[in-house]
Amino acid sequence: MSDHPPPRPVIILVEPQLAENIGMTARAMANFGLSELRLVAPKGGWPKKGVRETASGATHVLDGATIHATVAEAIGDLHHVLATTARERGQMKRVMGPDAAMQAVVGRLSAGERVGILFGRERVGLSNDEVSLADAIVTFPVDPKHPSLNLAQSVLLVAYEWRRAAGLAALPFDGELRSPPASREALLALFESLEGALDAVGYFPPEKRGGMVRNLRDILHRMAMTEQDVRSLRGVLRALTERRPDQG
Repeated sequence: MSDHPPPRPVIILVEPQLAENIGMTARAMANFGLSELRLVAPKGGWPKKGVRETASGATHVLDGATIHATVAEAIGDLHHVLATTARERGQMKRVMGPDAAMQAVVGRLSAGERVGILFGRERVGLSNDEVSLADAIVTFPVDPKHPSLNLAQSVLLVAYEWRRAAGLAALPFDGELRSPPASREALLALFESLEGALDAVGYFPPEKRGGMVRNLRDILHRMAMTEQDVRSLRGVLRALTERRPDQG
């Protein structure tokens, strides 16, 4: 991967009202590597009381936010604009889900274009006139019985899909085994210990011992044990079979 960070889309909130939503938007942006936030005529002015508390460490996004009087002003330097909406607007625009939209955005950003994504007011979203300023529409495949998304949730979904499309969605950790596979010698020693302990308590009927031993070995083989697994199981066997001092 290149040492240079990929270009990133601009998030534009139109007349956001609640400080909590702006703060949580900043947090969602920072979670997935976005930082440029533009606010169009935020209700009640800016900065808002309590907005930094809900950003949960993403205050750098808030500190860099710019304020604009109109949508037209906020998108003036952009080459491509997407409008998010949950409602059909009767406008002849391409409609995409967030995954396809962000794949297209990555391509445009890589070509040197500046891209912005519009998010509307908490209660009523974007106006039809504001949607008309966009090149395309992004909508979400929600349950039609509950189509309304919280503002910050909408931003989070888009930011997540952008990160995936940009090839940055590496998981912070994996389930890779930290211990190497058990050697055949270690497995055979475990088999011997287990079978000896079971013989000592009369577990195997003599006429069935051979088949039962093979079944046990097959079970253990299917576990694809590591060296640590074998050490742990042998420790368990020792604890179960060694007599305690109070047992005489």
